Amino acid sequence: MAFALSSMQVTSSAFADHQAIPSKHTGEGEDVSPALAWQGAPEGAQGFAVICHDPDAPLVKDGSYGFVHWVLYNLPGDIQELIEKTAAGTVGVNDKGDTGYCGPMPPEGHGKHLYYFWVLALDHQTSLPEGLTLAELLKEVEPYLLGMNRLVGTYQRD
Repeated sequence: MAFALSSMQVTSSAFADHQAIPSKHTGEGEDVSPALAWQGAPEGAQGFAVICHDPDAPLVKDGSYGFVHWVLYNLPGDIQELIEKTAAGTVGVNDKGDTGYCGPMPPEGHGKHLYYFWVLALDHQTSLPEGLTLAELLKEVEPYLLGMNRLVGTYQRD
Protein backbone atom coordinates (compact mmCIF):
# COMPACT_ATOMS: atom_id res chain seq x y z
CA MET A 1 0.00 0.00 0.00
CA ALA A 2 2.99 2.28 0.53
CA PHE A 3 2.49 5.49 2.46
CA ALA A 4 -1.23 6.17 2.06
CA LEU A 5 -3.83 7.08 4.66
CA SER A 6 -6.13 4.32 5.82
CA SER A 7 -9.45 4.48 7.65
CA MET A 8 -7.73 3.70 10.97
CA GLN A 9 -8.66 6.28 13.63
CA VAL A 10 -6.00 7.64 16.02
CA THR A 11 -7.06 9.38 19.25
CA SER A 12 -5.65 10.51 22.59
CA SER A 13 -7.23 11.01 25.98
CA ALA A 14 -4.82 13.95 26.44
CA PHE A 15 -5.96 16.12 23.50
CA ALA A 16 -8.40 16.13 20.58
CA ASP A 17 -7.45 16.33 16.90
CA HIS A 18 -6.02 19.76 16.01
CA GLN A 19 -6.23 20.88 19.64
CA ALA A 20 -3.53 21.96 22.09
CA ILE A 21 -1.20 19.36 23.56
CA PRO A 22 -1.15 19.78 27.37
CA SER A 23 2.13 21.19 28.70
CA LYS A 24 2.67 17.94 30.64
CA HIS A 25 3.57 16.31 27.31
CA THR A 26 5.95 19.07 26.19
CA GLY A 27 9.56 20.02 26.76
CA GLU A 28 8.31 22.78 29.05
CA GLY A 29 6.46 20.29 31.25
CA GLU A 30 7.09 16.71 32.37
CA ASP A 31 8.03 15.72 28.80
CA VAL A 32 6.12 12.43 28.92
CA SER A 33 4.50 10.81 25.91
CA PRO A 34 0.71 11.15 25.72
CA ALA A 35 -1.65 8.20 25.71
CA LEU A 36 -2.59 7.14 22.18
CA ALA A 37 -5.23 4.74 20.89
CA TRP A 38 -6.20 3.48 17.46
CA GLN A 39 -9.21 1.69 16.06
CA GLY A 40 -9.99 0.18 12.69
CA ALA A 41 -6.51 -1.06 11.84
CA PRO A 42 -6.31 -2.65 8.40
CA GLU A 43 -7.10 -6.35 8.24
CA GLY A 44 -3.99 -8.45 8.73
CA ALA A 45 -2.15 -5.94 10.95
CA GLN A 46 0.43 -7.87 12.98
CA GLY A 47 2.48 -4.96 14.27
CA PHE A 48 2.58 -1.19 14.67
CA ALA A 49 5.01 1.71 14.77
CA VAL A 50 4.44 5.26 16.08
CA ILE A 51 6.10 8.48 14.97
CA CYS A 52 5.70 12.07 16.16
CA HIS A 53 6.91 14.73 13.73
CA ASP A 54 6.73 18.54 13.70
CA PRO A 55 6.81 19.69 10.06
CA ASP A 56 6.72 23.34 11.19
CA ALA A 57 10.15 23.23 12.85
CA PRO A 58 12.59 25.43 10.91
CA LEU A 59 15.13 22.65 10.46
CA VAL A 60 16.43 20.67 7.52
CA LYS A 61 18.42 17.52 8.33
CA ASP A 62 19.66 14.99 5.78
CA GLY A 63 17.28 16.37 3.16
CA SER A 64 14.16 16.16 5.34
CA TYR A 65 12.39 18.98 7.08
CA GLY A 66 10.94 19.51 10.52
CA PHE A 67 11.77 17.83 13.80
CA VAL A 68 11.25 14.17 14.75
CA HIS A 69 10.02 13.92 18.35
CA TRP A 70 9.36 10.20 18.69
CA VAL A 71 10.19 6.98 16.88
CA LEU A 72 8.64 3.86 18.46
CA TYR A 73 8.37 0.43 16.85
CA ASN A 74 8.18 -3.35 17.42
CA LEU A 75 4.69 -2.82 18.84
CA PRO A 76 2.65 -6.06 18.71
CA GLY A 77 -0.46 -6.37 16.58
CA ASP A 78 -2.72 -7.20 19.52
CA ILE A 79 -2.49 -3.76 21.15
CA GLN A 80 -4.63 -0.79 20.23
CA GLU A 81 -3.35 1.77 22.69
CA LEU A 82 -0.33 3.15 24.46
CA ILE A 83 -0.55 4.47 27.99
CA GLU A 84 0.96 7.81 28.95
CA LYS A 85 4.75 7.53 29.34
CA THR A 86 4.61 4.11 27.71
CA ALA A 87 7.42 1.61 28.04
CA ALA A 88 6.00 -0.53 25.20
CA GLY A 89 7.93 -1.20 22.03
CA THR A 90 11.46 -0.27 21.02
CA VAL A 91 12.62 3.34 20.90
CA GLY A 92 14.38 5.05 18.06
CA VAL A 93 16.39 8.25 17.92
CA ASN A 94 14.66 11.64 17.94
CA ASP A 95 16.14 14.77 16.39
CA LYS A 96 17.38 15.91 19.80
CA GLY A 97 19.78 12.98 19.54
CA ASP A 98 18.20 10.96 22.36
CA THR A 99 16.14 7.80 22.26
CA GLY A 100 12.49 7.91 23.27
CA TYR A 101 9.93 10.69 23.39
CA CYS A 102 10.96 14.34 23.19
CA GLY A 103 7.97 16.64 23.68
CA PRO A 104 7.06 19.77 21.73
CA MET A 105 9.05 22.93 22.41
CA PRO A 106 9.07 25.17 19.35
CA PRO A 107 11.32 28.22 19.30
CA GLU A 108 9.97 31.13 21.34
CA GLY A 109 7.93 33.52 19.22
CA HIS A 110 7.67 30.98 16.39
CA GLY A 111 3.91 30.61 16.70
CA LYS A 112 1.77 27.51 16.78
CA HIS A 113 3.28 24.27 15.49
CA LEU A 114 1.48 21.13 14.36
CA TYR A 115 2.58 17.76 15.78
CA TYR A 116 1.66 14.67 13.76
CA PHE A 117 1.34 11.48 15.81
CA TRP A 118 1.41 8.78 13.14
CA VAL A 119 0.44 5.14 13.68
CA LEU A 120 1.68 2.72 11.02
CA ALA A 121 0.01 -0.70 10.69
CA LEU A 122 2.31 -3.46 9.45
CA ASP A 123 1.59 -6.91 8.04
CA HIS A 124 4.06 -8.58 10.42
CA GLN A 125 5.57 -8.12 13.87
CA THR A 126 8.96 -6.42 13.60
CA SER A 127 12.00 -7.10 15.78
CA LEU A 128 14.18 -4.17 14.76
CA PRO A 129 17.11 -3.00 16.92
CA GLU A 130 16.87 -0.01 19.24
CA GLY A 131 18.08 3.37 18.03
CA LEU A 132 16.79 3.60 14.46
CA THR A 133 16.28 7.05 12.99
CA LEU A 134 12.99 7.91 11.31
CA ALA A 135 14.54 7.40 7.87
CA GLU A 136 15.95 4.01 8.86
CA LEU A 137 12.62 2.90 10.31
CA LEU A 138 10.66 3.96 7.24
CA LYS A 139 13.08 2.12 4.96
CA GLU A 140 12.63 -1.05 7.04
CA VAL A 141 8.83 -0.99 7.33
CA GLU A 142 7.74 0.37 3.95
CA PRO A 143 7.45 -3.07 2.32
CA TYR A 144 5.19 -4.26 5.16
CA LEU A 145 2.94 -1.19 5.53
CA LEU A 146 -0.78 -1.93 5.36
CA GLY A 147 -1.99 1.55 6.25
CA MET A 148 -1.42 4.54 8.46
CA ASN A 149 -3.18 7.50 9.97
CA ARG A 150 -2.48 10.29 12.42
CA LEU A 151 -3.67 12.52 15.21
CA VAL A 152 -2.56 16.14 14.99
CA GLY A 153 -1.90 18.19 18.11
CA THR A 154 -0.80 21.81 18.40
CA TYR A 155 1.57 23.62 20.73
CA GLN A 156 2.83 27.17 21.01
CA ARG A 157 5.28 28.63 23.50
CA ASP A 158 4.29 31.89 25.12
